[in-house]
Amino acid sequence: MVVKINENYLKLKSSYLFVEVARREAEFQKNNPDADIIKMGIGDVTKPLAPSVIKAFQGAVDEMGNADTFRGYGPEQGYDFLAEEIIKNDFEPFGVSLDTDEVFISDGAKCDTGNIQEIFDLGNKIAVTDPVYTVYVDTNVMAGRTGEMKDDGMYEGLTYLKCNAENEFVPELPEEDVDIIYLCYPNNPTGTTLTYDQLKVFVDYAIEHKAIILFDAAYECFIREDDVPHTIYEIEGAKNVAIEFRSFSKMAGFTGTRCAYTVVPKEVAGYDSKGNEVQLNQLWNRRQTTKFNGVSYPVQVAAAAVYSDDGKKEIKEIIDYYMENAKVIKSSLEKLGLEVYGGVNSPYIWVKTPNNMDSWAFFDLLLNEANVVGTPGSGFGPSGEGYLRLTAFNTLENTKEAMDRISKLNF
Repeated sequence: MVVKINENYLKLKSSYLFVEVARREAEFQKNNPDADIIKMGIGDVTKPLAPSVIKAFQGAVDEMGNADTFRGYGPEQGYDFLAEEIIKNDFEPFGVSLDTDEVFISDGAKCDTGNIQEIFDLGNKIAVTDPVYTVYVDTNVMAGRTGEMKDDGMYEGLTYLKCNAENEFVPELPEEDVDIIYLCYPNNPTGTTLTYDQLKVFVDYAIEHKAIILFDAAYECFIREDDVPHTIYEIEGAKNVAIEFRSFSKMAGFTGTRCAYTVVPKEVAGYDSKGNEVQLNQLWNRRQTTKFNGVSYPVQVAAAAVYSDDGKKEIKEIIDYYMENAKVIKSSLEKLGLEVYGGVNSPYIWVKTPNNMDSWAFFDLLLNEANVVGTPGSGFGPSGEGYLRLTAFNTLENTKEAMDRISKLNF
């Protein structure tokens, strides 16, 4: 007898995109130890946690050191005090009512968007936008929902909804019936958004076809324009067909602290093999209580502080800081005559490579000649070829310096 592996992992043709970016960066730094590299590739934040968050965090840690206030295992779904703040601040202002048992606190939207597929049958037909946040695709490959990757960079068995300049990065409805649609808006990687009417098209499709939308709203806090919905539940009927994912990572700098949440309304349902309706809320609850022990108490207290009066003010200043960086990047690249998207309702800037250069070639040019790290668009799917993503999460000084360096390049 021998130990057999899950061969679906072997279908993944390349390393995780951001690992490859980090590998190339590290190799360049090793060969050029004096180079001052400015990182604008991986979407990690640079601002520290807000003072109100730190104060709450420290207070909760102190509680853990006192026998009278110490807490052991908490509820796997998260503490009600945080769920209540989430509902009050993130949904009620937009006319959306939720119960606390519809909000599941977790350690990251990346984890949740990857894990959610466990509650769905392997036979479901999956649709993703192209380009796409790679986790949506890779986790379904790992689970066995796809065939091999074809020569065009697409996996057999997946439905790809192209998003490019020709359709203004607005995906069209799938031509074939699908069961599950992944949507991320404001979009990672392109930084683009959908209006109410554009998102309603997908909600209406899901209602008609009894499909489910997995809606990643991790970048909601960066929305600036009035015609962009902050939650999919602003769309009529969405609570019947959509699961929404949110994160404190980019909004409050929790990339290293780890806290997020997923909303699974009681109305949203799937069906068993006999055609019986089953609440997805119940299934996700069972999955989480079985495989997840919850986010630590101090982290949840810190997350709740984001919604305090001081916390809101401090978080807004941080978000505004990053969006000023986005403005600098967008305007600087446009002055160079490059095609630029995003950066208005998102911290991501999606730039067309000059002179039809391929994505990795442009990545290498920026790294080698300007010592600036971006993320090649081709890593997000076939339609990402010919683009590069830059993030606004560095310091303002580094952002300006990076744009100055790029302006001196000969494309």
